[in-house]
Amino acid sequence: MDIEKTPTVAAEVTGESKDGAEAFTKVKSKKKNQKRKREQDGVDMDTEESVAIKRPQFPPISGDKLRGPDEMRKIPVPAHRYTPLKENWLKIFTPIVENLQLQVRFNLKTRNVEIKTCKETQEISALTKAADFVKAFILGFQVEVSARNIDLFVVLLFLFFTVKPLKGDHLSRAIGRIAGKGGKTKFTIENVTKTRIVLAETKIHILGSFQNIKMARTAICNLILGSPPSKVYGNIRAVASRTAERF
Repeated sequence: MDIEKTPTVAAEVTGESKDGAEAFTKVKSKKKNQKRKREQDGVDMDTEESVAIKRPQFPPISGDKLRGPDEMRKIPVPAHRYTPLKENWLKIFTPIVENLQLQVRFNLKTRNVEIKTCKETQEISALTKAADFVKAFILGFQVEVSARNIDLFVVLLFLFFTVKPLKGDHLSRAIGRIAGKGGKTKFTIENVTKTRIVLAETKIHILGSFQNIKMARTAICNLILGSPPSKVYGNIRAVASRTAERF
């Protein structure tokens, strides 16, 4: 009886060993999985690089395609600027037509300076430059100053009331402090900050680059608030020297 039972036990042991072998072969090592992940990541990186290399390169568009139909700008002219505009019309007309290749005219019915593009206009920003040039002249700046800064300039407009509410004699004294005796204070601020200033009643127009306008405006605000001109001169020169050292 015992002899008959032994082969069955051996058979069971061999069966367990076979199942264990099969189970052992089915187990996957973590190292292989990590390698496969790295390979897949490498393939993804290669595909991204290939996509980056194969990006389309578009040629630059010519000005004819960018420019659509002819555009027009109208700049209104106040009554007190009719005579200066008539006297300096050739100086305004020449750079707009010859340099920027635009069409310009003064409409007597609507009292507007009309600027229009044409087929000869090549630069896209020419119309904006011409409109800014005419606006600067109408605000009171000289033609030579406006034409010199036609490529890059900013015009800042601010009122006395935004700094300090002034009326009557107080307002006239503030204007006198900004102008100075014979325009001395105004010329000093213009020369130090490399800007141009126009005082028109309660309005102040400043022409120049953004940083220079900021210096000129702080100086004018200090004068409106009552600071003495000598102190303002010192502050302007200190700020101007710092900016010169930076650049």
